[in-house]
Amino acid sequence: MKTISSLLDESWYARYKRISRLNIRSSIYDVTNRCNLRCKGCFFFSSGEHEAAKEENDISAWDNFIDSEMDRGVNLAILIGGEPTLCLDRIESFYKKLPTFCATNGQIKVPRDRFPDMMVGISLWGDEKDESILRGKDTFAVSSKNYEGDKYTYYLYTITPPQLGKIETVIKKIRDVGLRVHMQLLSNDEGVDGFTWTEAELAAVRDEMDDVLDKYPDTVVSSKYYHEVITTGKMLDRSFGWLECPSVTEPLDKRNPGPKRLIRFIRWASDLKTMHRCCTSETRDCTTCKDGAAHMSWVMVNKRAHMRTTEDFQKWIEVYEMFAKLYQFIPW
Repeated sequence: MKTISSLLDESWYARYKRISRLNIRSSIYDVTNRCNLRCKGCFFFSSGEHEAAKEENDISAWDNFIDSEMDRGVNLAILIGGEPTLCLDRIESFYKKLPTFCATNGQIKVPRDRFPDMMVGISLWGDEKDESILRGKDTFAVSSKNYEGDKYTYYLYTITPPQLGKIETVIKKIRDVGLRVHMQLLSNDEGVDGFTWTEAELAAVRDEMDDVLDKYPDTVVSSKYYHEVITTGKMLDRSFGWLECPSVTEPLDKRNPGPKRLIRFIRWASDLKTMHRCCTSETRDCTTCKDGAAHMSWVMVNKRAHMRTTEDFQKWIEVYEMFAKLYQFIPW
């Protein structure tokens, strides 16, 4: 039987030991149903999830709920929306109690005197032209001024087919304002014309993602194995989809047999009672899902499957390290 120590040399074994101690237990929380943008392709609004539950406005209810989540074993709160920065008091309820990540469009600056080391991920959907088409404005012009040089902030760059040939230009803009970037792909939930991936485009975007990782290793937080998985929908000899996804809300997960999955994962609506199906959208076709976190998690929960060769297990380590860096369980 292959063991970890037999697969890895001393340096790789040290890297493995650093992440093996983390025991990350995350869940996702809709902080609010409201947003200051309406982006074409946003799964929250296209799926009707903004109407699934009425917001809880009593801050003491949020405090009590977070206590119960910690009792459930959660040690990473991933805050989404709507737009979380519209409700800073709710963000603070999480931040003062456990490691917190805030996903934002960056149009409202998180006050660093109040949240000095909270991880912030800013959504970005392309260059000025594509952002204007999909989001109604050039969000980077505002977000880059709000967060320039902030060591606890990175861009989550959702790449679209029209971005082919332009990715390096966007990466350089992010580098020039002193921030890092992680990449994923648009799933095009609203079927915007010209923004659905073809197989040829997926192959081309993988090459571009690999290229910018090579050229800008201090800016791009990624791995080539992650690029392979997200563009092909394949991990080892398996295909991504409903029967494989690890990011399904645990109490709603009736799959039999069940796949490897995130332990105790729940995506909560803003009433603190309603649960959503998964980390994205109840209406999304899982075969078209390009969500970066879901694909990272898919790799991460399948540790044993990657122990077939040294190269496969090293790829697994790189993806786990990437995830841990994005949520600052380990430093950049």
